[in-house]
Amino acid sequence: MTPRVPRSPLADDALGRLVRVYPGGGDPHRAAPSGARCRGWCSTGLPRPTEADCAAVALRCWELAEREYHYFAVDYLRRHVRVCSSGFLPVARHLVATASWWDTVDHLAVHVVGPLVAADDELAAVMDEWIEDDDLWIARTALLHQLAYKDRTDPDRLFAYCLRRGTHPDFFIRKAIGWSLREYAKTDPGSVRAFVSAERERLSPLSVREALKNL
Repeated sequence: MTPRVPRSPLADDALGRLVRVYPGGGDPHRAAPSGARCRGWCSTGLPRPTEADCAAVALRCWELAEREYHYFAVDYLRRHVRVCSSGFLPVARHLVATASWWDTVDHLAVHVVGPLVAADDELAAVMDEWIEDDDLWIARTALLHQLAYKDRTDPDRLFAYCLRRGTHPDFFIRKAIGWSLREYAKTDPGSVRAFVSAERERLSPLSVREALKNL
């Protein structure tokens, strides 16, 4: 079910600016300079958003076909995720599961879903559901949501997730397993090395290679 788009004068203003900056949003030669302008100009003078404003900006951007609008929404959420509560997670899920590709999903996983879960312990149970999801992008988000946690990482949950999807055939899941382990190895290399050594047969060669790349 698509979340309802809240009424938001702030979103009206932001989207009005966006469509002027991105009149040729699908042109890859214009994407980089337009994106650089937009990150500054499209937010200048706007008030601090509420959670409803964040939802409205993101959902309305996602209704537009050009990826530049999606990039703006992800960047906007990343900068304002602290105003969002656990109630924002269904919006984040919709963004992850719609027009999905790694370029938006990974930033949503690490910089939006991750902070939401870190701020509300009860959302960890939702991640336990997401890792089982048939949508590979939802499962990838569960694998990556702790990527920036460092010493706040729950290693038991991380390792359990890696084993749960260890035999998944898709590249993006196998890569995410290796990436999440490699990142945690910067904090606790011994536990990652021991985990991979013990469970190597339950992980893909790609996941193992990525996990041990810096060890």
